[in-house]
This record gives sequence, C-alpha cells and structure tokens, in this order.
Amino acid sequence: MSHEISTRRLLQELAEGNPEDDLNFGLVLDSFRHRSYGLFLLLVLLPVFIPIPAGQGAFSGLLTTLIGLQLLWQLEHPWVPKFIAEKSFKRSHIINFQRHFDRWLGYIEKLCRPRYEYAFDHAWARAVSGLLLVVLGILLALPIPFTNYPFGIIILAFSLGFIERDGILFGIGCVMGIAEIVVLAEFSGYILHLLEKFLGYFS
Repeated sequence: MSHEISTRRLLQELAEGNPEDDLNFGLVLDSFRHRSYGLFLLLVLLPVFIPIPAGQGAFSGLLTTLIGLQLLWQLEHPWVPKFIAEKSFKRSHIINFQRHFDRWLGYIEKLCRPRYEYAFDHAWARAVSGLLLVVLGILLALPIPFTNYPFGIIILAFSLGFIERDGILFGIGCVMGIAEIVVLAEFSGYILHLLEKFLGYFS
C-alpha cells in the first residue's frame, strides 16, 4: 500500500470548510478507506482530547474495543454498525483537535515514514494489536481516574501508525499498551470492582 496521505494532511482535509458543518461518521471513513482503521481510531479519540457534549465521549472505549475485535477477526477494513455510521459530529471538533495537536503532528510527521509495513498485514501482528486494543478499549471505558490521557496517547500511537504505515510507531504503541496494562494489573482488584460496576449498568 502506498503512503498516499499523512495524518496531518488528512486532518487538514477534514478541517477545511464551515466549522458548523455536520460530518457523517460512515461517509468520512469511506472517503479515506485506505486509511480507515487509523482514521477510525483517530475519530473515536476526539472525545478523549477534545470534550464533546451529549455523552458521545462514553463511546470511545467501546469503539476502540470494536476496532480491536475486527483486527482479531482479520477484517481488511473496519465494519461500522449502522447506528454509528449514521452519527454526525461537527467539523469544529476536528478543527479544535487540529489546533491543539497540529504542531506535535508536524514533529511526528518528520519522524514517520512507511517502514516495516508487513506489521499491518501480518496476521499475528494484527491479532496482537487487536487484542491490545480490546483490553485498552475496555479499560478506557472504565472510570479509572487519571487514565484517559495515557490511554488516549497509546491508542493515538496505534492510529498514527496505521495512517502513516509506520511499523516502528505501531510497535511503540504495542509496547506502551503492554506496559500500561502491566502497571494497571497491580491495581487489578480496583479495576475488577469498576468493571463489575460498569457491567452492572447493562444487566
């Protein structure tokens, strides 16, 4: 797969236009289908870094888990449930994210390039990243204090790795994800309590 567009340029294209425009989640993914896993992760991270009203931020962890499951199932492109594909969000959310992170993305862009691209196509690599995203997504969905940004940064590394086709950045995301899970395992009793409470809302 050729390196057709960078994360920074992708965000610039999405940010061009009226800030009050509604962007359809499914149509945006279709427009950048060749980068859809990375873009999907990037979009679900918006509520983590840029507060979004109407409770949409609560979906971030669950959608991250959905992406992880699809990588485990070795799907070439992510499948999005209809009720999610039809959701819309304001272009202003993209603009706000770009405003906050454009400088950092510029630095990352200078370091990133397509390399070790087999990591994105090899079944075992996709399975490992999928499993990590499932766990990270579940943990992100839990109300664990002071973890949104650390989880967000780790998942952002996965997102940028997919978009940039950079196997090293992808590997960094995997290492950071494993390290974060190991650290939180030290507090497993507390996390299990939160998980039981979280699942209790659906029972």
